[in-house]
Amino acid sequence: MTVLKPRIAIDGYNLALEQGTGVATYCRNLTQRLHALGAEVGVLYGQPTSGGRDDLLREVGLYDGPPRGMTRAQQAYDDFRARLRLSMGAKARAVPLTDRVVRRGLEARLPHADRLWNAPGLFRAAMQRATPARAFGVVKLPDRQDVMHWTFPLPLKAEGARNIYTIHDLVPLRLPYATLDSKRRFLGTVRRIAAEADHIATVSEASRRDIINLLGVPEERISVTYQCAELPAALVQKPEALARAEVQGAFGLPWGGYWLFFGAIEPKKNVGRMIEAYLASGSPWPLVICGKHGWQVRQELALLYEDDRRDYPEGSQTDGPQGMTRKLRDRVILLDYAPFRLLVSLIRGARSVFFPSLYEGFGLPVLEAMLLGTPVMTSNTSSLPEVVGDAGVMVDPYDTRAMAEAIQALDANDELRAELAWRGPRQAALFDAAHYDARLAAMYAKLGVTLGGQG
Repeated sequence: MTVLKPRIAIDGYNLALEQGTGVATYCRNLTQRLHALGAEVGVLYGQPTSGGRDDLLREVGLYDGPPRGMTRAQQAYDDFRARLRLSMGAKARAVPLTDRVVRRGLEARLPHADRLWNAPGLFRAAMQRATPARAFGVVKLPDRQDVMHWTFPLPLKAEGARNIYTIHDLVPLRLPYATLDSKRRFLGTVRRIAAEADHIATVSEASRRDIINLLGVPEERISVTYQCAELPAALVQKPEALARAEVQGAFGLPWGGYWLFFGAIEPKKNVGRMIEAYLASGSPWPLVICGKHGWQVRQELALLYEDDRRDYPEGSQTDGPQGMTRKLRDRVILLDYAPFRLLVSLIRGARSVFFPSLYEGFGLPVLEAMLLGTPVMTSNTSSLPEVVGDAGVMVDPYDTRAMAEAIQALDANDELRAELAWRGPRQAALFDAAHYDARLAAMYAKLGVTLGGQG
């Protein structure tokens, strides 16, 4: 007797972004764990290229970058067509899964997928047409799905499937000054999700409390799955001598001789106060900041430059510090990007990872650092105490003096760092694949979907 696998579709909204995000990691891990639990996993993209009836072009278009050389008029016309399609129910086309496109080297950012679909311009159109009063756009998939799991609060729903939405956090409402989101659109979207979703997933008890308190969602309609920290075994188990050589060769840094922050440089991450605390601590070890420049990066990095004067090339649209005169080059090292395989070695070799974020739905960098046995200093707010437990140093992220004293304590106390390096992997084990699988299976069971033999 053939047992039909549950069919679960996932959106590829964050997966299609050129630079990875925490939500993209969440999405990839979710597809991999659902596959391990016996589900047939499909991924829905909204890439602008279509290919029409040409199978090869549809496959190529899925891996192609954004269109080049498109005029504003052409973009406006494509946007109009995508919104029109969505207003009538956007039909997604199947994308072949073959070996015609070479995917080697892309494994780290690709999800597991048994089926692929694309609806050109879908996510962009959904955001453009979203208003608090307008119903969600409807997507029609070519194959029957048991569940459509939206990994981000998107104003969309899939026809003929139960729709689950992951709300990672309500930071745009709790810290409105720390994000660029349209607060009106975000609130309208999450309120409609609260009213109409078949179920809501979230990644911490802190986020669950926010969803209940701010959106009035009944407790039984929300499941906390947390996140799963899975790093490739080849990187985690890489011989220390090789990792040391990579850190020295690629970055010129001695093993255990630097502090590290990794993540986006934006107001929520509290990088400005972290730099202030680091300088006040008097630590002789350099601080490495590895991450893409988000918005208000000038304010966050202001202490690194000679004065408040900001000069930019004429006509530049950047909000970054290009063209400014750096000071503290030997004490604070800025890395815009590190390949993931080198980033793992960089984390392993750090004296400690700093992650003093103002507010997090989960805080994946903290979990990844603990998994690798690197001591962590992080915030005592939002979800971070849930993730860290007693395996890290926690401080008030608004108190730079307390942060500086924590850096001094980590610097001076070898036993403290060794104790945290021992506790970290044990705390991280609470968020391993087995625990995550159990939480996922319990959530899907509430919708009558059996995963991994659960019943």
